[in-house]
Amino acid sequence: MAIQTILKMGDARLLRVAQPVDEFDTPELHALVQDLLDTMQDAKGAGLAAPQIGVDLRVVIFGSGQVNPRYPEAPVIAQTVLINPELEPIGQEMASGWEGCLSVPGLRGLVPRHLALRYRGWDVKGALIDRTVEGFHARVVQHECDHLDGVLYPMRIKDFTQFGYTEVLFPGLDAQAKDD
Repeated sequence: MAIQTILKMGDARLLRVAQPVDEFDTPELHALVQDLLDTMQDAKGAGLAAPQIGVDLRVVIFGSGQVNPRYPEAPVIAQTVLINPELEPIGQEMASGWEGCLSVPGLRGLVPRHLALRYRGWDVKGALIDRTVEGFHARVVQHECDHLDGVLYPMRIKDFTQFGYTEVLFPGLDAQAKDD
């Protein structure tokens, strides 16, 4: 449909708790999902949440089905639309990893996340999605679902010596590949 403007950190709309979707397979929901896909692909993102484009609904998309230039070492994640997600961490094991965000451009931070989790939700037509994942896939899902609760990744950083501008933290790295 259309590439939307991605809200940036500081915009109060990113701090709201999003509302659940109560009707599936509607023209409006399909249009929102297409806008999210178009916007994420244009920005070369690994995921995007509806609040990031100013829509106050519990909808996230993630994955691309191919290697993402912003995360070239990460495994490929199937493109997924997840509506009204519920996350259930598996075990207590946490791992820290570098994250960026399209709403926090040009910065990266080392963020602790659950290593494995089960997530449930629905696709655009209302079919149940129920998956158990780990590693990068689990990290992406947690990051995107945080947006639904008004949480941006810098709020989860424990050590601010591990937070900064991409070109400073990763000198010599292709700015296009690592920019957020």
